[in-house]
Amino acid sequence: MKIKISLLLAASNASRFRTFATCSLLCSSFLASAQAQTAPQLGKAPLKEVIAALTPEEKVKLVVGMGFYPAGFPEGILPPSDPEDRKVPEKVPGAAGRTHAIARLGIPSLTLSDGPAGVRIDPIRGGDSTKTYYATAFPVATLLASSWDTTLVRKVGVAFGSEVRDFGIDVLLAPGMNIHRNPLGGRNFEYYSEDPVVAGNIAAAMVNGIESNGVGTSVKHFAVNNQEFNRMQLNSKVSERALREIYLKGFQIVVRKAQPWTVMSSYNLVNGTYTSQSRDLLTTLLRGEWGFKGLVMTDWYGGKNPVAQLQAGNDLLMPGTTAQTQAVLAALKSGQLTTAQIDANVARVLTLVLQSPTFKGLKYTSQPNLKADAAVARQAAAESMVLLRNEGKTLPLAAGRKVALFGNTSYNLIAGGTGSGDVNRAYTISIAQGLTNAGLTVNAPLTQAYGQYIKGEKAKLPKTKGLLDPAPVIAEMPVDASLLTQQAQAADVALVTLGRSAGEGGDRKVENDFTLTAAEQALLKQVATAFHAQGKKMVVVLNVGGVIEVASWRDQADAILLAWQPGQEGGNAVADVLRGTVAPSGKLATTFPVKYDDVPYSKDFPGRLLASTGQASGNSLTGAPSENTYEEGIYVGYRYYNTFQVKPAYEFGYGMSYTTFAYSNLKLSAPTFAGKMTATVTVTNNGPVAGKEVVQLYLTAPSGKLEKPESELKGFAKTGLLQPSQSQTLTFPLTTADLASFDTATSSWVADAGTYKVKVGASSLNIKQTASFAVPKALVAEKAHKLLAPQAPITEMKLSQK
Repeated sequence: MKIKISLLLAASNASRFRTFATCSLLCSSFLASAQAQTAPQLGKAPLKEVIAALTPEEKVKLVVGMGFYPAGFPEGILPPSDPEDRKVPEKVPGAAGRTHAIARLGIPSLTLSDGPAGVRIDPIRGGDSTKTYYATAFPVATLLASSWDTTLVRKVGVAFGSEVRDFGIDVLLAPGMNIHRNPLGGRNFEYYSEDPVVAGNIAAAMVNGIESNGVGTSVKHFAVNNQEFNRMQLNSKVSERALREIYLKGFQIVVRKAQPWTVMSSYNLVNGTYTSQSRDLLTTLLRGEWGFKGLVMTDWYGGKNPVAQLQAGNDLLMPGTTAQTQAVLAALKSGQLTTAQIDANVARVLTLVLQSPTFKGLKYTSQPNLKADAAVARQAAAESMVLLRNEGKTLPLAAGRKVALFGNTSYNLIAGGTGSGDVNRAYTISIAQGLTNAGLTVNAPLTQAYGQYIKGEKAKLPKTKGLLDPAPVIAEMPVDASLLTQQAQAADVALVTLGRSAGEGGDRKVENDFTLTAAEQALLKQVATAFHAQGKKMVVVLNVGGVIEVASWRDQADAILLAWQPGQEGGNAVADVLRGTVAPSGKLATTFPVKYDDVPYSKDFPGRLLASTGQASGNSLTGAPSENTYEEGIYVGYRYYNTFQVKPAYEFGYGMSYTTFAYSNLKLSAPTFAGKMTATVTVTNNGPVAGKEVVQLYLTAPSGKLEKPESELKGFAKTGLLQPSQSQTLTFPLTTADLASFDTATSSWVADAGTYKVKVGASSLNIKQTASFAVPKALVAEKAHKLLAPQAPITEMKLSQK
């Protein structure tokens, strides 16, 4: 009986224990749920409460990204990130980076994607080859800038941004807007111009177009990233005046006209400090003087000291590494990084999250309207191409003309550059296809010969290994003499396409890149000789990403069309211009020098390795300690050529049309400047066909205590499509800031007293109308802080050297 009672008691106790344990588990679960419900939620609670609820570890997660795992990079090449992050499925495969989510506070992860010329994603997802994802390859930045048409560029931005939105991406890592300091810059195709007024206004139009879709942009690379050479360890030494007037001015314009969601700091150092670690640049200048309200992120793996980056005002470290996480957490715990500082960084990250389509729950389809966007890409490419030469009205070509098409890239168009600027597009329309689509006859035997040659040569090329591999080059096909003779007899006109590609991780070379190869020179000579002997003409199309040498061979060509890299609809766009469906209206946003040696300090580009490091060279990913000095100062591009009277092959702003335009009635609103004025000018189409004209306003300043270029661009506008005899009057505002130069001694923007000359024209050298006004006394447009000073004085180019 005692045994039975004992057993019953034991059973009863066990039951009570299970009940207690169950109650404890339920209570714990309830408490956890209650805590989750009471925790402040992003978007519902004040931002300060959300930040206060974050643990130190969570704050660090928010300012350090989730890592980067691109195809083609072997394990161990890139710095490691948290292994747990890699296990989280990517929302958009092929995107460039992600931010961390903090689920308990309602903070989602954001997705960032490359794409200066189109969204860059993986075409195949999860190994499923039955479905392919494509994005539109738009014309490259240098071509879009050649439109000088902010309305058109904004239209491209709207289409571009719709694809960003439709793929579920929050921030596009574009546009790039560094200055074309030298024609050999490897990423010049991603950038707009040698002039900051063009770069800033075109970039602002692009940003406003993209962000109209409720997605963000990241303007880059801030700043002075004008070469790829050892980019992660290159110290660029530049005067404060040149910095502010040339290399920072475009960024200032885009911040004030578009307020992009984010800015991306560059890899390089400026005057001894990494840009991502420069409080002068990111806080005092960008946020203080310019009023930038958004977030600053690093370029991928940029900078050296993550704590210094956050202290400088660089809020997001991308793509994020384990070492950065550990360093920031240790600094936060030791007090080296204050709670106030990281809270400021976190606040800007969370503000970005609040703006994002992901936070707003926007549904995405991963199915953008590729057909409609391709039409925009085609229009933009055609309206931006630059007609450099047109002797004897060679162009436009009449319908039904028989065209002998030479050059590899006539059949294998280079749509855009390589590296992060590449786009996974569904197709590329070749020039051969475009001409055929436009009703021109492309000779079949020549097409077949090139087709077989290119196919065979492609098979011999080594496989590319990764993102930063240079584009493989196929040598020009030698043309058999008998085939050439037959073509000259059978065809009505010859067309030769010359191609160039470049990309991230390396700069171009002078020999066989800026200059033509021996095979290209031979091809041009052979084709020109054969066709001219028959009384027929040769057209050259330049399918290039950067400036090339033209002066030595251009006289052989009857017409030259600069198509740059025109995107996936490039062949159709080229045909639109060659046929005259679209009258060319592009103008050069960068100068074509006669020879490379004419570029100021050309021999010093891109920089030099520091011998003291003992390294012979650096690779494109990490580089080696190097430096370069911007001794040309403010004399970049046309500012140099015009001031020092060095004749270019084709000047800044140059471009022909199939019609002609007359300029008249330039008027200033007042003879004396009193803080602002306007200039108006009338443009009339006095030629035979409809066309558009780019009108450029330059200003020549009086001699004062600061040296000034011969003239500087201060405004531009593009007319509408003017019918023959139709006119349009354009208005250009001028403010004190437009007149001012930066005086380093007083840290201020100053407009000197004296007489200013307004020059309105069709290029920087083709001035059509002039007028003058007086500034009675010197005016200060803006006071600034002294910052970004060189470590040692820089001996800059002077007018006395002329």
